[in-house]
Amino acid sequence: MKYAIYGAGSLGIIIGAYLAKNGEEFDIIDRNVKSIEALNKNGAVVVGKADFSEKVNAILDTEVKEKYDLIFLVTKQLDNKTTIKKIAKFLKKDGAICTMQNGLPEADVAEIIGTERTFGAAVGWGATRLSFGVSELTSEPTKEAMAFSVGSYAAQKSEMLGEIVRILSIVGNVAIEENFIGARWVKLLINSAFSGMSTVCGDTFGAVAKNKKSRLVIQRIIKECIDVANAAKIKIEPIQGKDVVKLIDYHSKLKQKISFMIIPLAIKKHAQLKASMLQDIEKGILCEIDSINGVVCEFGKKFGVQTPFNDKVVEIVHKCESKELSPSYENLKLFDELVK
Repeated sequence: MKYAIYGAGSLGIIIGAYLAKNGEEFDIIDRNVKSIEALNKNGAVVVGKADFSEKVNAILDTEVKEKYDLIFLVTKQLDNKTTIKKIAKFLKKDGAICTMQNGLPEADVAEIIGTERTFGAAVGWGATRLSFGVSELTSEPTKEAMAFSVGSYAAQKSEMLGEIVRILSIVGNVAIEENFIGARWVKLLINSAFSGMSTVCGDTFGAVAKNKKSRLVIQRIIKECIDVANAAKIKIEPIQGKDVVKLIDYHSKLKQKISFMIIPLAIKKHAQLKASMLQDIEKGILCEIDSINGVVCEFGKKFGVQTPFNDKVVEIVHKCESKELSPSYENLKLFDELVK
């Protein structure tokens, strides 16, 4: 099977390095000349929790001549439909896309190439691109920590799904989710809470979970995500063996206190993660806030659930993009009225 990774960002570099280390043959495709040059010259370089580099074959998307059976889409969702239409031209007639993006991107892929050819993989670990071709692994380098939840948008098992599982199992543990929307939603919940507040406060997941004021907002964001999912009749799946709903949802003062104490422990393995949205803002570029917390807000409006904490995160992050605000713990005061 001929396959490729589209996107030489933080995750694409690390996934590519692990696959190459295992002897897999594939291409990394990107639109940035400097990324392609660095990858072909120095290989895919992994630092941080792991330290190694592997030779890879990297191609500019304007120079692709092959047709692929499968493309892993690992870019940000900005102008996503244009990106999907572009890479759809690189696919064989029955070729598939497995999107590994944040949020709920499968609908856009299916709209362009069809439901049967659309697959998704929720990524349960984090990384930070330091420079072209170099990525820092910020989660523990174990199969358990570097986990994926995969599924078919058509909700059926297939030979292609089996091949996706085989490939990603080289990097980390893979769970096939029959209720894929539920697996996607738990990742959306985590990103909304921890990536959202990491971006608002300008700090790591572990730091915002430790700070009591930002932790309180995290707890409320998670509660809103759970309430919206319930209204939409989405069953949120466990992630890496942990049932987030049982751990953190609350309907009493006692359970609320317990869930508040659990939050730093729940994110301990990924405490050093720094939101990719925050990295984007620090680089002066637009981030994916509308595809993360913004999705929770959209679903909330659709199903009649108020989402004031997610709404506020979206508002603050957009103001950080426009430089009206800067990522800082000072932004927590903007939640004071909601907390009351």
